[in-house]
Amino acid sequence: MTGACLIGRVKVRNAEKRDAYRRGIPATLVPWNATLVARGSGPVVLAGETDETDMVVIRFPDLETIERWYRSDAYQALVPLRQEAADVVIVGYPI
Repeated sequence: MTGACLIGRVKVRNAEKRDAYRRGIPATLVPWNATLVARGSGPVVLAGETDETDMVVIRFPDLETIERWYRSDAYQALVPLRQEAADVVIVGYPI
């Protein structure tokens, strides 16, 4: 497998705004040939500690594409909603 994955670690503060943000994401992925791999809530912690409530994994062709998607007008339009909805850590990893 080649490409890159975006991992989002999320601590939701407002579920209604989180849901609105999540509904907006799929359309932003289409131009970047990105695929939503997994999205979940209510983690079971097996080792260590976390206060995260949600996670997301999105597959992209490469890290450069993740960065270009993140800076895109379509995604940036959702950032204020994300900031109101949750505390989020977003990272990209090559795979």
